Formats: sequence, C-alpha cells, structure tokens
Amino acid sequence: MTIENNKNERIVSSDEDSEEVAFENNLRPKKLADYIGQNKVKNNLKIFMQAAQKRGEPIEHVLLHGCPGLGKTTLAHIIANEMGGNIKVTTGPTIERAGDLAAILTNLADGDILFIDEMHRLNKVIEEVLYPAMEDFALDIIIGKGPSARTLRLDLPKFTLIGATTRMGMISSPLRDRFGSSYKLDFYENKDIEEIIRRNAKILNTELDDLACSQIAKRARKTPRVANRLLKRVRDFAEVKADGKINDKVAKEALNMLEVDELGLDDVDRKILSTLIEKFSGGPVGLNTLAAATSEEMETIEDIYEPFLIQLGFLNRTPRGRTATKHCYQHLGFTPRPENNLDKNQNSLI
Repeated sequence: MTIENNKNERIVSSDEDSEEVAFENNLRPKKLADYIGQNKVKNNLKIFMQAAQKRGEPIEHVLLHGCPGLGKTTLAHIIANEMGGNIKVTTGPTIERAGDLAAILTNLADGDILFIDEMHRLNKVIEEVLYPAMEDFALDIIIGKGPSARTLRLDLPKFTLIGATTRMGMISSPLRDRFGSSYKLDFYENKDIEEIIRRNAKILNTELDDLACSQIAKRARKTPRVANRLLKRVRDFAEVKADGKINDKVAKEALNMLEVDELGLDDVDRKILSTLIEKFSGGPVGLNTLAAATSEEMETIEDIYEPFLIQLGFLNRTPRGRTATKHCYQHLGFTPRPENNLDKNQNSLI
C-alpha cells in the first residue's frame, strides 16, 4: 500500500473523517467563551460580534484560514450561535453551477450564516456570482440567450458568508477583498491542547489523569482534531485493557500500539524523513523528486505533512529543495552530517 492510499487512515491525520463527524460535533464548544486557544482571534471576533449586535446588523463576511483541524468549522458554528442565526454548511467543490449557489442563497433568512469550507476550490464562475451577493445582497440572473438575453436582479436576505481555507494564496484577490475580516488560526500550544483534552474527557465521561493527558497532548501535533482522535482511541484501549481508566501507563501503551511517537510522528512522517536522509543524504532535494521517491503527491506533502514537520524543526525549505535538520537526524537515530554541510540553506525559504 502506498502512502497515498494510506493517508486517510492515519491516526494523526488532520483531515476530517466522515465517520468521525458525529463524534466531533459532540465535542465542539457552542460559545466563544468555551473555545480554548487562539486568544488573539477570539478577542478580535468578540469585539467584531458585539459591535454588530449593538447595531442590530449581521456581522461582515469572515474568512478563516489555517491548517486542517485547527477549529475553523467550530468557529463558524460559534459565530452563528452567538449571533442567533441559522448556519448552512457547504464546501467549495460541491457548488458546481451558478444555480446551485442561487438555490442556497435564496433559501437563507436575514442574519443567517453561509459557511463554505474549502473556499479555494470554488469554481471561478461561482466566484463571479458571489461578488454582488456579498457586496449588495443581490443575485444577478441571466434569462435567455443571445441578443434577447436580459439580466434579472433578485434581492437576497442580509446574510453573513464565512469562508474557510487551508490555502489562502489560491483565493483570488477580488474574492479575498470582499471579506470584512480575515483570521489566521495557528498551531496550538501544548497547554491549550491539554485543556482541550481534559474538557473533552469530561464530556465523554472518561477518567483521565494529568500524566496521561500530557502524554496524549505531546503526540497530538498541536492540533485539536488529532487530540480528539487520539483521546478516542486511547479511551477504547482503556475500556478493554484498564476498566476505562486512563493513566500514564495505559496512555503510553495505547499510543505506542498506534505507532505515534512522543512528538506526534507516525510511520508516514518517519518514512518521508528517512527517505530524505537515506536516499538523498538529507537533501537538498526537490519536492517533485521527494514525492516520486515516497509514492506521494507533491500537494499532499506540501499541504498535509510539511507544515507540522517544519513546525518541529525537522524539515527546511530552501531555494535548492527540502533538507533534513540536525534535530531530524537525532530523532530518527541517524548520525548527523558535519555542521558545515547540514542545514546549509536553512533560513532561505522558497
């Protein structure tokens, strides 16, 4: 099985699994006060929403961006709940025709929230339809063809569009400029991940001690979605092996069985890094070459695997390609190259 075929089965994947949607929804906070971490974003959103409520208006359109699993969807639901509106959820790829978007927009009510995930995958034709909807709350429909064609403008309710994307650079400038505010979600601190795990363990009625919580948090890749998934798997292990009680020993045994190490790396991460070291002497190597050597797509390496590896300081992007750092060598048990050759272009990003 190639890495590509296996990526959706990764325990530490930050992509949402359709089978886990119900589990995730049960754990999502409903109020901004209950949302843990991302304090800078929370403080700005709080003022943003309070000002709109005082004016009796819906908030301006919001764009959320950041790596998968950091809480963009949760924030969208919290905004809808705090503003007292209903939320309609869809994704960029599912809106294929202008008629699909028109059907969604005309079924909204004043104050409702339209949440579009994977905003960067919207069709350009759909973007053109969105412009007047976002600016003027109007929908322009062309009736007929050729010389007899005419434009009909329909008034829309005053709604709020919340867009979410993992690839901010792929959203066109005209669309990006029509959002009233934009917020970037960063990887979480370990203390915030621990707080999230403790909160969710209580919701799940799972007994969890502090050392076990710390073990799970260290391996959660600074991502709440991964933390929730690990908590779920460790809880299952504890139910069978330890009467449902999760202590440090139980957590370590469960996480070792899942092949997630103390830094949150799984076998896929280790294969990419060891390939870089063993086959290419630690780099630099081009992304397309690394992708070919690991049977992986370039976009998947760049969007899913690399962000966390760069955060850990295990991987660098240089003008000549990807390089493994001294920390990467040490963690995987390889002897580092001489200092004058290692991390040569470390600070030069492509």
